[in-house]
Formats: sequence, C-alpha cells, structure tokens
Amino acid sequence: MLRLLVVFLLATLLQACGGSSSDSATDNPPLPELPVLQVANISQQEGNNGETDFIFSLTATVATNNNISVEFSSEDDSALAASDYQSASGTATINAGQTRTDIVVKVLGDEEVEQDESFKLVLSNAQGATLGTAIAVATIVNDDQVELISGLEQRPDNSACLATEAPVQASSVEVVEAFNALPLLSQPTKLLKEPGAGDRWFVLEKTGKIKVFSTANPDQISTFMDLSDLVNTASEGGLLGMAFHPDYPQSAEIFLSYTTSHSNPSMRSVISRWQLDDLNAPQNPVEQVILNVDQYYNNHNGGDIAFGPDNMLYIGFGDGGSGGDPDNRAQDTRYLLGSMLRIDVLHPDVSYPQQPYVIPQNNPFADNPRCGAGSNQQSCPEIYAWGLRNPWRWSFDWPSGDLWLADVGQNAYEEVNKIHLGGNYGWRCKEAFAEFNQTGCNANYIDPLTAYGRSEGNSITGGYVYRGNALPALVGQYIFADYGSGRIWALQHNGEDAVVNKLLVDTSFGISSFALDDSGELYFTDLNGGRIYRLDADSGNSNPVSPIPEQLSDTGCVNMANPAQAANGTIPYQVNMPFWSDGADKSRFVALPNQSRIDFSEQGRWQFPVGSVLVKHFQFNQRWIETRLLMHHTNGQWAGYLYEWNTSQTEAYRVRGGKTLVIDDQPYRLPAEVECLTCHTSAAEFTLGLETAQLNGDMLYPSTNINANQLATFAHIGMFNQPLNQSPEQLPVLVSTNDQQASLDNRARSYLHSNCAGCHRQNGPTAVDLDLRYELPLAQTHSCDIAPQSGELGISNARIIAPGDAQRSVLLNRISRRDAYAMPPIGSHRVDQQGSELIGQWINGLADCG
Repeated sequence: MLRLLVVFLLATLLQACGGSSSDSATDNPPLPELPVLQVANISQQEGNNGETDFIFSLTATVATNNNISVEFSSEDDSALAASDYQSASGTATINAGQTRTDIVVKVLGDEEVEQDESFKLVLSNAQGATLGTAIAVATIVNDDQVELISGLEQRPDNSACLATEAPVQASSVEVVEAFNALPLLSQPTKLLKEPGAGDRWFVLEKTGKIKVFSTANPDQISTFMDLSDLVNTASEGGLLGMAFHPDYPQSAEIFLSYTTSHSNPSMRSVISRWQLDDLNAPQNPVEQVILNVDQYYNNHNGGDIAFGPDNMLYIGFGDGGSGGDPDNRAQDTRYLLGSMLRIDVLHPDVSYPQQPYVIPQNNPFADNPRCGAGSNQQSCPEIYAWGLRNPWRWSFDWPSGDLWLADVGQNAYEEVNKIHLGGNYGWRCKEAFAEFNQTGCNANYIDPLTAYGRSEGNSITGGYVYRGNALPALVGQYIFADYGSGRIWALQHNGEDAVVNKLLVDTSFGISSFALDDSGELYFTDLNGGRIYRLDADSGNSNPVSPIPEQLSDTGCVNMANPAQAANGTIPYQVNMPFWSDGADKSRFVALPNQSRIDFSEQGRWQFPVGSVLVKHFQFNQRWIETRLLMHHTNGQWAGYLYEWNTSQTEAYRVRGGKTLVIDDQPYRLPAEVECLTCHTSAAEFTLGLETAQLNGDMLYPSTNINANQLATFAHIGMFNQPLNQSPEQLPVLVSTNDQQASLDNRARSYLHSNCAGCHRQNGPTAVDLDLRYELPLAQTHSCDIAPQSGELGISNARIIAPGDAQRSVLLNRISRRDAYAMPPIGSHRVDQQGSELIGQWINGLADCG
C-alpha cells in the first residue's frame, strides 16, 4: 500500500513539472524559441549645421507576448564623440506584439571638407531575446565640397607639347677596314689622331716603335720614333701609352708610357716627356723622365696616359700583377699601383730632374711628400682614385669632362666605371659588384656602372663616348669592347632605371684600343691581326631618325620669346622644396594630352598619362642655360632630353651626351640624356617634384595675376581624375629651407625628401637600405643611429645620422662634399651650404630617434 502511494505521488509531481512518466513526446510540447535581435548599418550625409538624426533600425525576428529590451551604446571609430556626433547610450525596448523600434543618435553637421567618417552602435544584455547582429556601423558621408580660388579659369588646349614615339636606341653597325693600303702593324697597342690641321695617325707598337701614316696615303707608313732598346715587352709590358702636349704642335712635345727592364724588381713603368726636334721625323728627341713605378710582376701594368680637360696629366696603373693582387697594392695608397694618378707637368715650377711635376692641390693626399717608385711612408699625393685592377684603356669625354674607365677583371667580371676624384673602386675587395677578397676591407667602394661575365668576354677594352655623325642613334653613348671575344657594346639606358650593354657587333678581332678622328668617328686596333678598323652604319640598314627635335623651338613646349611664360598648352607650377642644382633658378611647366588626366593621390605619387611632357628651364643671372624635357612616350617609357641655350638667347639645341660649362668661374654640368632616369626612377613614379606635398602651396599665375593654391587650380581645370576630397590645409605639405615659420624638423625632412628620397626610398635604385621620405617617422627611415652601409668615410664610430652629433653623421658628410662620395652623386659641382647647415643644425638638435 505504501509503495503504491509513492508511485502515485511521483507521477503527479512529474506532470506538475511538465514531465511525464510516459515516453510519448506528444504529451510534452517544447518551450518556444526566443526572438533574435538585429541592428542595421546606416550611411547618411551629415548636414551643414545643427544636428542630423541617424536612425538605427532594431528588429526582432518574431513578436512575443512580452516586451523585449536591450542596452546600447555608441563607440568611436574614425568619427569622434562630441566633435562629430553626440555620444549615446541607454536601453531600447520593442513592445509586446511588435518586431521593430528605432535608436536615434545625433550627428553634428558642419561645412568642413573631410573624408567620410564612422562610429559604431553596440548592443548588449538583451532581455526576452538573443543577440544576432550586435554591432552596427554608421557612416557619416561628407557632403561638403572644396571651394577654393583657382589660379586659372580653364585648362589650355594642348595640341603641340606632346610626347611622341620613343627614339629607337638600336643602331645597325658594321666594321670596315679603315685603311686598306696600310701595311700590317706589329701588335698595335694604341692609335691616336694627331691634333691640329694635319691628317696623320700615330700608332704605338708593343715592341717600342711609333709608326706614322696619313689618311690620304696610308701605304706610306714610317717609323716616327723607335724605343725598342728601352722597352721591356715581357707579358703585358711594352710601349703602352702616348699623349700629345695640350698645345701641340705649337709645343713640340709628346708624353709616353712604357715598361723597361730593371733590377729588383725586374720591370719598371716609365712616364716621360719627349721634346721633339722635328715634328715630321725627329732625329734627336730628348727624354725627360717624369715618373718611375716599380712593377713587381709583368702583368696588370695599365699604362694608358692622357691629358684631361684641366690640362693635368692622368696616368692609369694596374695592381702590379700576378693574380688576385696578392700584395693588396690596389688598396694600399702608399703605392702608385692600382690607381689613377693625376699630376701637373705643365706648371711653371716644373724642372728636371728635381721637380718634374707638381701635385694638384685637391688630390686626395695632396699634402703628403711625393712618392717614389716603390713603397712609401705615406699615401701618395699623385693618386686621384684607386682600387683598380688593370685599367688598360680609358678616356675623357671632353664635352662633359667625364672620365670613363674599363677595368679588366680577375676571373668572373669585366667592368665599366666613371672615375671621380678620391674614389675607391673596390679591387681586390670586390670584383665588379661581387665580393672577392674581404681581408682588411671596409665598405668605402664605388660600384661600376655596368659589368659582364665570362660568357661575354674576358678582357675589357675601354673606348669613348660616341659623338660622331655616322651613327646618330649612338650619340652620347659609351662604346667599349672585349679583347678576348671581339664583341663591341654600347652602354645604353633600358628606358626604366638601369643601363644595359647593347651588343653592336660581334667580331673576331683582338681589340686593343679605340681612337677618334676629327669628326668623332670611332676606330679600333686589332692587336692580333695588325689592322685598323672603323665603325660605320650598316650599309644594308638605315639608321632611324629620332622623333625628338634638335631645336627646342620645334618641340612646341616653350614660349621662345619668354621661356618664363607658359607656352600654349603648358601649365606652370612650382615646388615647395626645390632640388639643389648649383644654385640655378628654375621655371617649371607641365603639359598633358587633351582629355587626359593625372591619376591623383593625396598621399602618394601621381601617375601621368602617356603623352605627358614636363618642362624645366635653368637660369643663372637672368640668362637661360638649359631646358630639360621629360617625356612619357607612347610606348609607356619615360625619357629625358636636354637643350643648351645659345649666347644670344634665341634658341636652344639638343645635347645628348652631356657637357660641362663654366658659369661664374665654376663648372656646371649638363647631364647626358641617359643619366636623366638615374634620378627619375620608377620607384618615384619618374616625375619627382610633381606630388601633393610639393605642389600644396600658392603660386602667382602670370597669365591671370591670381595667387592661388596649385592643387586647387589643377583640380578646378580638370587635371586630376578625381576632385579634392580635402582642403589643402588637411593635405601633406613640404616646406622651403627658407621658411622660418616652419619647424627645424619639418624643413630638414623636406630637404632630405627633395634631395635624397628620389633614390633612397622603398624599392629605390640604390643598394642601401635607406628610406628618407618625409612622411616616415625618423625611426623608420633606417638612418637614425644606424651604422653606414657604404663606408664610414674616415669617421670614428660613424652613423648615418648620429642624434646630437653632426660630426659623426655620414649623411651630413656626404651632403657637404663634392667628390666621389658626394650625395647626390650627380647633378652638381657645388655644395649647398644652406642645406648642409640646415641638416647639421637639425642633427645636432636631435635628442634621439623618436
């Protein structure tokens, strides 16, 4: 009885609790599911004033018999409470039987041009429901437009100043024998055209003879001088170099370089001056020895000599021989080996034998005692540059003054260098771009312009920058060859950021030297065959005509009556922080094809349409010196072209291969066209100064006499592919060195951006991990308190930037010099004193890298 009572009570209890003693589900229906809450994103204009209701829709998936509540609060994103919207929080209720309610947040209207902004609405602690979408984003859409004064009313029609097709760089070349009637020569090492009105050629033979013949009668060859009794021809020795006196034939003197026998060591290089008693056939020439240099082996003797544009005698010596420079002579400046020497043999103080030459005052070690033939106590003052293995043939490009040198490699690479005062070109620490023997090495080395490996050749022969007429596509390009393979190349620009070795012709000759005739045409000697050849245009192919005009007036890009005024179709502009160009005044213009636009970026670089032209005039003392055009050609490549103004200021003519002028008693360099893209790189979108921060400033437009912001003007006349979404005050801006209202940090960073960051930036053309763009925090530039990667330049405990210590800062040291280690490495001959002082003051004021 008791047991039945317990069972009855349990069954009753289960029924009261919704349970069942039965397994049947029909007797126990499930509990109803809770509704799910959702809140929707919203996007709405802010309005110009007052408050605008931003209404968030809060919904439940189903209605219930009870009220649903949820807490909400606003949260900042790019929009900020109190300045962009009113902070909101509270509890929202959906009444019983309803599925929706609204949550209102007040947005503050304004007339400020700004980017779209956003804030969030966050739900929490739901009662009577579960949370689904608990966060909604409110986008405050900017509805204000930039209303700024434009300096120009409309964009000019441009049908004249347009980039055309790119010039064809290739040139069809053939090799022809220059003098068919000339008897065979014996191992010709050097060929020179006699200066003056005559038509004689001088040929050096390795065995010691100087042969002479005329262009008109090459079969009548004669021996001009015979040094066979003096010359030691072992291995690479012999009669190696010759130079005419700069005033020849008025000064009847020649200078020779040869190797002679000696004791301990067995070979010695001799540089001597020869006074001629007869220009046609000297009978008793007088030798005056200028320099002796001991050669410890009989190879890598170099031996080329030439007078430079400064009338100094330049002498190239190899490292002294053997293999791998076992005594490290090329890096030991106490020897004259492995170096380019520069001495003054024409100085009034010269006397023989006591003082056969004078040291130029700006040679790197000019204050030291003159060096002897062997080892010396101090670095040799005769040295101009060093770190060379075997500079067999080198030459000056007279219009530009550049010294081009081909350095014969060890076992992997042959290289081409431009030689600068005080430069160390790396051998034996480096062979071309590669490390060779790092014993005792530092990083003060200058890389070659180009190099090639053993698959292309094994002994480079330097040539000349071509300036003749037969091969117009090669004008301004350096031509060189390889003795081992017989190949001849031109150093050409690839249309992007680099130079390439363009193969011109593949011969079977042992090319030992190049020479120029009076018209600038190129000849070369075949050491093995004893013949002389000339480079001509391939008779089966015509050379392409460049579409780039030879006269500036034919470009359509310049108002020839007044270059400072815009030509039809061009638009003037100016930059906030100019690039230093030896103090030149500049005027700048841009031209776009009609209907095209710049791909505008507020923060980054601008991208210009194909057909665009940038024009820059350079002026000193109100005289036009040069005009440069940077063109975005129809093939998508950028290229630069340069024009030199005549003295009457009526026309400017194209200069391809560079040129050095003298202005205010100082050298001024017109760069070679191929050098333009050294700075105008793809990493910098080629245009450099045309960027938001540089043009974000006012300019007085001459045609309207209106002073207006340049960005606003470009936007107004339809130069950009999109409108300005922010006022110029909110956009990046660089400042001038002279802007005393700007902070020292802003001026210094602007200076480095303009003068250094074109190359020193992410993906830039340098091998140094350095990024000097102004928008980066100093700590992210890889410069502050960082050890230099390209040499300490003799500075103890050097840093690229040493906070608080300008004297330990390699960056300032490079800005403040104009030699092989100067920065920028091209573009100027004078130090920017104001810029250097600015950077020094800035570095000294840095407490840290923050």
